[in-house]
Amino acid sequence: MPNSTFQIDESVLRTGEDFSLSPADNVTVSMFEEAAITEVQTTSVFNAIQGDEKTADAPICSSQDTPINCSDPAVLNAIINYNLEHFPDLSFFSYYPAVKGPSDDQCDAAWKFRAKKEKSWRMYKDFRRFTLTVSEACNVSVVDAGGWHSGKYAKHLIPRKRGSRKSKRKFEAALASLEKNVTVMEEAEVIEDSVDKADVSTFQQHKYLFYARGGDHCKKMSHYLWSFLCALGEAQYLNRALVLDLNLCLSSSNNPGHADEDGKDFRFYFDFAHLKDSGAVIEQKAFLTEWEMWNQRHPKHQASFREVVGNSVTPMDLQQDTSTIIMRKFELPEPDNYWYRVCEGETENVVQRPWHLLWKSKRIMDVVNAICGQMEWDFDAIHVVRGEKARNKDLWPNLDSDTTPESLVAKLSDEIDTNRYLYIATDEREPGYFDAVKDTFKQARTLDDFSALWAEGSAWYNQTLELTGGIPVEFDGYMRAEVDTEVILRAKKKLETFGFLTKDCKDGISTC
Repeated sequence: MPNSTFQIDESVLRTGEDFSLSPADNVTVSMFEEAAITEVQTTSVFNAIQGDEKTADAPICSSQDTPINCSDPAVLNAIINYNLEHFPDLSFFSYYPAVKGPSDDQCDAAWKFRAKKEKSWRMYKDFRRFTLTVSEACNVSVVDAGGWHSGKYAKHLIPRKRGSRKSKRKFEAALASLEKNVTVMEEAEVIEDSVDKADVSTFQQHKYLFYARGGDHCKKMSHYLWSFLCALGEAQYLNRALVLDLNLCLSSSNNPGHADEDGKDFRFYFDFAHLKDSGAVIEQKAFLTEWEMWNQRHPKHQASFREVVGNSVTPMDLQQDTSTIIMRKFELPEPDNYWYRVCEGETENVVQRPWHLLWKSKRIMDVVNAICGQMEWDFDAIHVVRGEKARNKDLWPNLDSDTTPESLVAKLSDEIDTNRYLYIATDEREPGYFDAVKDTFKQARTLDDFSALWAEGSAWYNQTLELTGGIPVEFDGYMRAEVDTEVILRAKKKLETFGFLTKDCKDGISTC
C-alpha cells in the first residue's frame, strides 16, 4: 500500500516554474531590437516631455552643460549595457524609452525582466534612476544607478496589458502627469486571476472531472499538492477539466502557532490564472452554477453524470466514459479517502502528475523579486532549519546547538564575505535571534527585514484584499516558506543546514 502514510520534506517548496522548461527557453529575444521598436513608436511622445523637436533632435553632446536628453537612443543603450553587465542572472525584455529624472544628469527607465532560473514565461517589471555622463567623444555612460524601483518617473510607462485600451489610457495619463510634474499615486498591479462568470452556453461543449472533498482537507500542504496533482493528472489523462475548489485549509504544521485554518484562497499561494489559461481547471462555484442553469434550461437533456465511490475504479476504467461529469467521492476511512490513492498501483505508470502546470502565485513571486532586487540580485544564502527539528533531540541531537547564532558566525565566516548580502532563510520565529549574525555580516537579511512588502498599504496587501472582499490577509507560514525557497534558488552561493551546519541527518538519526 504505497504512500498510505504520506511524508515529504517541506523545508524547500519547489513548484513547476522552478524546474519546467519554458517556451522562452527555445526563443532568442533581442532586447536591443525590442527597445529600438519601442523607441520608434514612442519617440514623439517622449520628445514632448523632454522639450521641443529641435531640442530632442540635437546631438546629445552638443554642450557639456546641456542637460542629458533622456529620449536619445544612446541613453537607453547605455542603460541596457549597464543592466547586462551588472545583472547577469536576469533576462531583460520590453525596454521603454527613458524619461527625465529630477536633475539634469538623471534619467528614469523601465523594463520587464525574468530571472534566468525561473522557468515560467511570466515577466516582472523594474524601474530605476540612472545618473549619466557624456564624454568629449560623445559616448554616453552610466556613472551611478539607483536601487530597486527607484525610477519613480518611469513606473507607469509599462502598460499593464499589451494593446488594451485601459493600458493605453494609463500610459498616456502617466506621461501627462510627468509633463505637469504631478506625483502619480502608487497602486497595486492588477493580477488577472479572477473567476470567470458562469457561461451556460458552453457548458455542454466540455467534459469535467469533479473530486469531492476527501481526507486530504487540512493536511500538510505537501500532502494536498500530491493529491491535487493526482486529480489534475487524471483529468488530463481523461481529457477533462478538473473542477477546482479555491477554498483551502491551511494545516497548523504549515503555519506554526496557529490552528488549522479553513477558508484560505488557493490564489494566495498558487497561480490560478496559469491553470485556467491552460484549460486544465474550472472554478467549482462557476461550474456548479453552470451545471444547475443547464439542467434548468434543458430539463429533457440534462448533463449526463457518473458517480464513482472510492479508488477501486481506475482512470483507465473511465477512459471511454462519455458522461459530461464524472464525480469521484471519497467516503472511506483514512487513508483510503485520500485523493492520491487514485494514482497508486497500476495507475502510477499511466497517470503523470503535471508539475509544470503548478506555479507559485504571482503575488508571492512579486515579493520574491522585490527582495532579490533590493539585494541587487547579487547575494548569498544560508538555509537554517530549526523549529520542531531543533526541539526534537531524539532525532536531531545536535541541530539546536549547531544552529545557534555563535555557531553560524563561526561557520559562515569561512564561506561568505562579510560585506556581501546574505539572506537567511529560516523557520526560526524568535525576534532578534540572528542579531549576532547581523553584527558580523552587515548586509545579512531575514524575511522579516522585508516586511514592508506585505504590510498594510503594500501591493501584496491590496492585491489580497481584492480576493477576500476587503478582509486583511495574514502573511502566513506557508507564504514565508514559498518566498524563502524562491530567494534561495536565486542566490549566488547556497548553504544548507544539513551537510554544512550540522552533521545530523536531514530525516533524523541514522538516516544519512
